[in-house]
Amino acid sequence: MAVFSEKTSGSGGSGGTAREGVPGLSIIGAGMRVIGDISADGVVKIEGSVSGTVRAAKQVLVARGGEVEGDVVSREAIIGGDVRGAIYAEERVELQATSVVHGDVHTKRLLIQEGGEINGVLRMGEDAGHPPQTTTRKAASALTPA
Repeated sequence: MAVFSEKTSGSGGSGGTAREGVPGLSIIGAGMRVIGDISADGVVKIEGSVSGTVRAAKQVLVARGGEVEGDVVSREAIIGGDVRGAIYAEERVELQATSVVHGDVHTKRLLIQEGGEINGVLRMGEDAGHPPQTTTRKAASALTPA
């Protein structure tokens, strides 16, 4: 009874799973609330609510009715719901007509549909989509008395 075991042989011929090493889609469904940071290699779709930073290597999609209370960090961000935090997208941000962003947007390219809202600062350019690097040395020196 190997409910969770992988197939190592069979008609596939490769000897492994078909999706091995392929980043997938992670969904926070409507009515679901996540408290804490999320990190994924593929795509994160948020239909419910998240309190924390959402990081995805490929894309973060906040659906209509979805809420993020924290930063969004990804290659591409598509927002149809509410974000209360900064958005850092290396390539592109799309704000749909139902979106409301209360925070800064940092990206190379931006598409805003009529009705989409940004209540914050917009920064665009080659280096705009990367979140600021915090160093412990600067933080430690700020705490050390002179």
